[in-house]
Parts: sequence; C-alpha cells; structure tokens
Amino acid sequence: MPANQRPTQATARQVLRNPRVWVVPTVLVGLLSLLLSLVYMGGILNPRGHLHRMPIGLVNADQGAVVAGRPTNLGAQITTGIATAPDPGQQVSWRQLDQAGAAEQLAAGKLYASLEVPAGFTAAVAALGETSRPGAVRPTITIYTNPGAGSLASSLATSIAQQAAHGASLHLGTALTASLPQQGAAANNAEVFLLADPAAIQVTVGHPIGNHSGLGLTAFYYTLLLVLSGFLGASIISNGVDVSLGYAASEFGPMRTQLPTVPISRTQTLAITCVMSVALSILTSSLVMLACVGILGMDASHLPLLWIFSVCASAAVGLGVQALLAAFGGIGQLIAMFVFIALALPSSGATIPLQALPTFYRILSEFEPMRQLSDGVRAILYFDAQSGSGLYRAWFMIAVGVVAALVFGFGMTRYYDRKGLHRVHPEPEPAPAAATAGGEPA
Repeated sequence: MPANQRPTQATARQVLRNPRVWVVPTVLVGLLSLLLSLVYMGGILNPRGHLHRMPIGLVNADQGAVVAGRPTNLGAQITTGIATAPDPGQQVSWRQLDQAGAAEQLAAGKLYASLEVPAGFTAAVAALGETSRPGAVRPTITIYTNPGAGSLASSLATSIAQQAAHGASLHLGTALTASLPQQGAAANNAEVFLLADPAAIQVTVGHPIGNHSGLGLTAFYYTLLLVLSGFLGASIISNGVDVSLGYAASEFGPMRTQLPTVPISRTQTLAITCVMSVALSILTSSLVMLACVGILGMDASHLPLLWIFSVCASAAVGLGVQALLAAFGGIGQLIAMFVFIALALPSSGATIPLQALPTFYRILSEFEPMRQLSDGVRAILYFDAQSGSGLYRAWFMIAVGVVAALVFGFGMTRYYDRKGLHRVHPEPEPAPAAATAGGEPA
C-alpha cells in the first residue's frame, strides 16, 4: 500500500451485514429479556393463589354468659371454628393469642392482621335473640391491620380476616334464626334480618405508622436506594480504578485518554476497589438519609442506628459486586445485576409478602440480600428496631455476605495471580531488523 494512501474505513452498512456482529448481542439480549420477564412477572401474577401460612392473630376477649340456662362462650366458638376450619392449601397460619400477645406481635411485625372478638360478645348476641328487648346493640368483631408489614400484605390479611369473620357471623346467625321457633318468639322482618348476620365487622389500624411512610413502602424503597448505591457505586469504582491504572481507556465525547499501564496484581486491584467501596458507602448512605429524611421528610426513628445499618448494607453490596467483577471480569456485572437486582427484587417480600410468593421465590429469599436488608430497614422504621422483627437476622446476613464476598473475591484473584493469569501480559521484544546486502541493517 502506498505511504500516502489511507486504509479504507468500514461503513455502518458493512458492519451490520456481518452476521458475527449480531450473534452475541442477539443471544444475550434475548435471554436477558426472557429471564427478566419470567423472574419479575412470575412472582406477582397470583399472590392469593400462592398464599402459604400467612400469620394472622385470633383473639377471644369474650368472657361468655349464661344463655338458656347454660354457660356459653360464643367468642371461643368463633375463634376455635376459624382456627380449625379446613384449609387444604395451608394459606393461613391462625395464631390464637390474648390481647396483649396480639398487640405485641403486631408491633413486632410478626402478624399481618389480627381478628378480635370483643368482651361481652356472647351477652350482646343473646340480647339480639330476645325480640322482646328493644334497642339491643349489635356486637362488633374488630380486625386490626398492620400497615408496617406492607400495604399489600396488610390488605391480603385483612381481606382473609374479614371473610372469616363474616362467615362466622352468618354461621352464628343461622343458629339464632333456627332457635326462634323453639323459643316461641315472633320477630319482624328487620329483626330476622339482623339475627341472620348478628356481628358487625370493623377494621382499624392495629399498629400505626407515620403519615410519611408511603403506606408501608418506604422501607422497600429506602432499601432499594441502598442496594443501587452499592451496586452502581461498585461498578463506577471498578471502572475508574481500571482507567487510573491504565487497563481501560477513558472516553468523554470525542476525547479518548489511555494512561500508561501500572503493573499490579489482581489481588491488589481488588483490595483497592473494596476499600473504596466501603469508604464511599459512608458518603452515599449519608446522602440517601439526607435526601429521604432531611429533605423529603420521611418518617424515621433511631436515626443513628439507621445510618450505621445503611452504611453496612451498602458496603456489603459493594463488596459483593467487586468480588464478582474481579472473578468474572466484564460478565461479572451482568451476574451481579441478577444477584443483587433481578432476583433480589421479586424475592424481597417488601412489596408482595413472602407468604404470597411461589416456592421458588421463598427459597431465594433465604439468602438474597434484598430480603435481609429490607427486613432490617423495616424493623428500624416501623417496629422500634426490635431484634425479633427482622433486625437481628439482617445484621447476621450482612456479616455473612461480607465474609462470603471477601473469601470468594480474594480467593479467585489469588488463584489467578498464582497461575500467572495477569490482566496485561508483557509485550514480546521486537525482532531484529533484516540485514542488507552490505551487512548494515535495513
């Protein structure tokens, strides 16, 4: 080729007509779209159908009364009947408790709702059956909700409790209506209608949360911010370190900069990125709290604990991402995205309760980081930072995640270093120039 002739530049049309350019992106993008669709939609399509042992409290505060000469406790009959009703799919875990126990478990996030038969229930129902007593008060069964458990979880549990309470009232009404002819009592249409469904149902908040709590969703979105800060921060740090060490080029618009390569082992590079991820998690977690609590006014208590937990949670995610990037290179970012985002979101139990997820997602929730972190944030924000409300497990799983990330990441990089699998190999020395006929180099 003549010295003054430039090589022919490829055109976009020529590149696009090359099948090899299409193969890898087509396969990866297609698989990614399919897997994301299956993962995200598979967990939300039928929460009621996948319901499994949702914890709901049952409280009988009725002392009973003497009805027709016999001691009777209708409250005990109702709660026992609900608890022992056939449930082939084991959708509900009814927990028979006293009032104090139910209130305690609502405040710890261990119940999604609670159904309570009030004191004097038997006497009030007996009075309804006496048609000669005008002005009898219709007794009320109360359902206590728990918005801190999440809006959908509380709604599902409330719906189940309402259905059970209404069924119990109709069953009781059938017995009352059937007893009227035996008592020789005459009732008008309004009284018969009242006796057919004698118990009113009232829904009230059992464990209130603040008005600026997003109906129980702030814990999920706050956790998502911590995870995204750790994930994106780790990716940015890893790329920035590679640029600074000369292993990657920096491009800004048309400008491209390539620094001289710094000889450094994979293990040392991972140590740098891990230290930076931990250090910058202090900044990102502080800014997240400033934005959410200080600027937007999110309801939050135990702020020092929330800050410390946020820093540790974001740092743990960052270390996990750095380990995957160090072990798998460029594909490690895709793997990290699935581990910390794609599989973590639908199995977190923060939007749809774990008891309403398919079995696959409930298994994932045992180790996926989003579930552990959201439980800890929820415990701090809504349940007075009680260890039994998920905070202890969250701290434990953060520690496990940090240890696993460090062991895996440094184990892989040290293995690569020992095998001589360096990121940049030394260039071969140039071959000696060809000699001319006179013995001088050409």
